[in-house]
Amino acid sequence: MGPLLERVGDGIFAIDTQLQRPRMVASHLVVDAGRAAFVDVGTSLAAPLLLDALAAAGLAPDAVDYLFLTHIHLDHAGGAGELARLLPRAVVVLHPRAAPHMIDPQRLVAATKAVYGEAHYAANYGKIVPVPQARIRVVEDGARIALGSRSFEFLHTPGHALHHLTLHDAASRSLFTGDTFGISYREFDGPSGEFVFATTSPTQFDPAQLHASVDRILALGAERAYLTHYSGVGNLQRLGTDLHADIDACVAIATAAAQSADPAALIRPQLHAHLAARLERHGCTLPAAQREALLEGDVILNADGLAAWLARTRTH
Repeated sequence: MGPLLERVGDGIFAIDTQLQRPRMVASHLVVDAGRAAFVDVGTSLAAPLLLDALAAAGLAPDAVDYLFLTHIHLDHAGGAGELARLLPRAVVVLHPRAAPHMIDPQRLVAATKAVYGEAHYAANYGKIVPVPQARIRVVEDGARIALGSRSFEFLHTPGHALHHLTLHDAASRSLFTGDTFGISYREFDGPSGEFVFATTSPTQFDPAQLHASVDRILALGAERAYLTHYSGVGNLQRLGTDLHADIDACVAIATAAAQSADPAALIRPQLHAHLAARLERHGCTLPAAQREALLEGDVILNADGLAAWLARTRTH
């Protein structure tokens, strides 16, 4: 298991929320001039870990000014209400589309159960605590918020979710991209650097929007991006090129299964084969069984998301 509090950048720390397996979901703690913010917070079950990490950084709960949520899928934002309860000054900052679902999370909980199933939800997400409306701040595209000497710019970056934000920290030439800039597990790092792949999970994947959002991220000229799955990557231009190709490959795989009665069942093995081939080209030396285990959950979700995208395109 990785360290609870890992310095990954200038005043930036990764915290493993310990969802399902080590180094799958990160929350990032940003500290500047004695003030702090969390970027994505994991599930309610991760709240004690984040408080422990805050203490390890030498900060009290009232040092946290903000909980910045890239989007409100529960592996990123399920703990926001519980943390807001424990951190007396923290304001929850999110996309305008996301705010109603944090104030009243019933539909969000139901949607998560529909995607993952009741048993998975019960084991992994804990109790979802509503966020009081007075503790919420919505940000429009291009809005800025200061933390100490830093200024974060918030960009609307749909494609993975309509309510997705990317945070640009120009002072450190870094970005917090949630899921828009894909997934990059540290186990897949190799001699040629990091490996990234697109996440097309249900229910709002849109390839045209995602391509545009990746281009917008790359145009910022940042040196590093901090992904929720999992933390810091460099070489953004190369990874962006890989992401564009991966989005196109996912669309091609889905389109080939469009006439099936069960597209997801056809898509899953093709996604596995596609990612396995990419990892071979990347020079990944992990045993095949370990690669498959690391990819299995994402392949299932991505296949379901591509099938949902196909269903939407049929109705338009």
